[in-house]
Amino acid sequence: MSSIMAMRSIPKEERPREKLMREGVEALSLSELLAIILATGTRGKSALALAQELIYHFKDLHGLLDASIEELIQIKGMGRVKAIKLRAVFGIALRNNRSSLVLNMLLTSAQQAFEIIKGVIAHEKKEILFILLRDIRGRLIHSEKVAVGTLSEVLVHPREVFYIAVRHKAHSLIVAHNHPSGDHTPSKADLDLTTILLHSSRVMGIELDDHLIVTPSYYTSFREQGFLGKEKVY
Repeated sequence: MSSIMAMRSIPKEERPREKLMREGVEALSLSELLAIILATGTRGKSALALAQELIYHFKDLHGLLDASIEELIQIKGMGRVKAIKLRAVFGIALRNNRSSLVLNMLLTSAQQAFEIIKGVIAHEKKEILFILLRDIRGRLIHSEKVAVGTLSEVLVHPREVFYIAVRHKAHSLIVAHNHPSGDHTPSKADLDLTTILLHSSRVMGIELDDHLIVTPSYYTSFREQGFLGKEKVY
């Protein structure tokens, strides 16, 4: 049975395109949305079945967003054209997340900082050090990638961080880096870096508000864990 016949076996009102037109995008599952993007399946497998297989193989949306073209085409029915199309759509989604970095927005919690940082570095394959600079009122005045590391560590000197903070006349900063492994537990190197940055912040007179370790789904806040003291900074 062809993929067209497989899709036609689904009642018309339940087919993803018709359902979207009738009920709107919010009514569709992730697999239904992916099926619309894929447009066609392969012999004996509808676009919807192919979409469901992708989600099962990559575990969830975060895993799918991380998938490379080479990984996608390993799935039977996923040719290079389909894989490129998906990567393009995922790129748009990730850029939309990055657009949440709005200058002058008030940062009020580690959770909020995580939400705006994860779209920038959480899906990266290498560790990246990223900073958010705040004014005396706690508003975002600048954000920047400071350093790119290896698969398991990022190497940075404090002067690279505080040079940017001084240049933008920041009152305080939030440092963040991703763990490509998906484990947001601080390593000894993370603790050592935090200690060095905290000492440097006191010398420079620019407060280190927090250090976040981010993954696509979770984060660890050094401030919330008590590594940076208990004073309120958000």
